[in-house]
Amino acid sequence: MEVAIYNINGAKTERKVKLNKAVFGIAPNDHAIYLDVKQFMANNRQGTHATLEVSMLSGSTRKLHRQKGTGGSRKGSIKNPIFRGGARTFGPQPRDYYFKLNKKLKRLARISALSYKAKENGLTIVEDFSFDTPKTRNFIELLKNFEVEGKNILLVTNDADQNLVLSARNLEKVKVMNAADLNTYEILKAARLLITESSLKEIEKVSKN
Repeated sequence: MEVAIYNINGAKTERKVKLNKAVFGIAPNDHAIYLDVKQFMANNRQGTHATLEVSMLSGSTRKLHRQKGTGGSRKGSIKNPIFRGGARTFGPQPRDYYFKLNKKLKRLARISALSYKAKENGLTIVEDFSFDTPKTRNFIELLKNFEVEGKNILLVTNDADQNLVLSARNLEKVKVMNAADLNTYEILKAARLLITESSLKEIEKVSKN
């Protein structure tokens, strides 16, 4: 699949690049994508939620009334879960949501997501560029040139260009990411991928590992 290369002004150049079919042209595996995104979100959960159980709650332990013969339910103390302000039954406790996935499955999920983007024309190849100084205004101008203002945008670069990262830092729906760190979740979250020309080889390299 051949796609045009654009310059920083959003204009199509005369040059084209051939996308690797093994990375951008496979039949996507939806289940692999599901598992990879599920793992990404689970591993980012803090898991610090907690509720008070009977043993953790402060309060009187006096038995409210005799066990039988009252016609009412049995109540151990004022800390019983049936009372307002009482303990919680089977409430959440701190836990780790982390789980592992096979590397081959994660690779399949990543190239499946890239293939979806290529099929839906959701990616644009841009000539390598940089900013002399970190300015948000410059990045906003770039978005206007590609007519993607207000959308979730992922700019994929070959190296960590600090000027680009700092220029996009204050833009809520924009993220700059190194090609080596590319993951399925960020690919699918973005409405459009802006991929620098030099990062294509790095994406292919990462997708083979």
